[in-house]
Amino acid sequence: MDLTPHSPRPEAGAARVRVAVDAMGGDHGPEEIVRGAMSWAIGHPEVDLLLVGDEARVRAHLDGPLPSHVRLVQASESVAMEEHPAAAVRRKRDASINVAMRLVRSGEADAVVTAGHTGAGVASAILNLGRLRGVDRPALAVQMVTDRGPFVFLDIGATTDSSGLNLAQYARMGAIYSAEVLGVRDPSVALLSIGEEGGKGEARVQEATVLLAGTDLRFIGNVEGKDLPHHPADVVVCDASVGNVTIKFFEGVSGFIFDMLRAEFRRWPLGPIGYLFMRPGLRRMRVRFDYERLGGAPLLGVNGTVLITHGRAKRRMIGFAMAAGVAAAQARIPERIAAALAPAGASIAETTGPALEEPWVEATTRSGSAAS
Repeated sequence: MDLTPHSPRPEAGAARVRVAVDAMGGDHGPEEIVRGAMSWAIGHPEVDLLLVGDEARVRAHLDGPLPSHVRLVQASESVAMEEHPAAAVRRKRDASINVAMRLVRSGEADAVVTAGHTGAGVASAILNLGRLRGVDRPALAVQMVTDRGPFVFLDIGATTDSSGLNLAQYARMGAIYSAEVLGVRDPSVALLSIGEEGGKGEARVQEATVLLAGTDLRFIGNVEGKDLPHHPADVVVCDASVGNVTIKFFEGVSGFIFDMLRAEFRRWPLGPIGYLFMRPGLRRMRVRFDYERLGGAPLLGVNGTVLITHGRAKRRMIGFAMAAGVAAAQARIPERIAAALAPAGASIAETTGPALEEPWVEATTRSGSAAS
């Protein structure tokens, strides 16, 4: 059984995919973003790379002329991590994240990869791409590592204060992602709550329980936090506040465990010898808990493929993010979600600006970068 997180790769023989990378985003942009994207692109000439940002600053981190499948797209502004994201996205129309999103909207790119402010990424996607018909709120999904392989966990930071209906929609989108990207047949779905019993948990969890019980999804009920390391379901759904705290806790714990092991091996004289015997197993564990291999979190529910990676991402993780973005674009997740959620005959919702004025967008983006 493959216990490691899936690091998607572009399909051989598939149509060319064009990825717009927000070169100015993240704690280490543009240098680490540019170098990571370029390193990956050089090894994948079948994928077109569009580096979006201040051309002079981007060129400062290029080693020689651009390959034929790479081009620069000028963006004179960027959204800083400390800015109010929704306000900055509205005010800075030439921000790199906005320019990248518009490339997808116009059909010049198939996916956006950004390490910038999560709130800005969500707000820009809503403003420039719009939501899919049948989706009230988008959600960020990630693969959680367990002792029985990864499962899809959402929402980890796109929108807070979700309703029961929102959670039910997240479940549908997560199931589609699990089936189409991870290859899980008829994925099981669960809600993260304070107890396994149906009557426990917040009102929104109880509302979502009723809604999911009436769908064709393989809904198995509630799971608790203690169940997460043991693959309780193929898809686990929760509100963004719960999801974000959970994902960051696991990220911290994995580092803590390896730090403890390292310290223990150094405490006794025979530690180095013991380490030699355990090294293969420890290496396998490190690969399984290597969150950089995930690339990032796809933003599900918007009219385009958007991959939001870690705000602290450096060149190695940007490479994985490129691969994940290409795989998500090839899987045509937005179209599949739209087909599953929309009424019969309805098409994908067109881009609308007013959605950015809704109170939940302001409340969510004001709270800062959730997935970073």
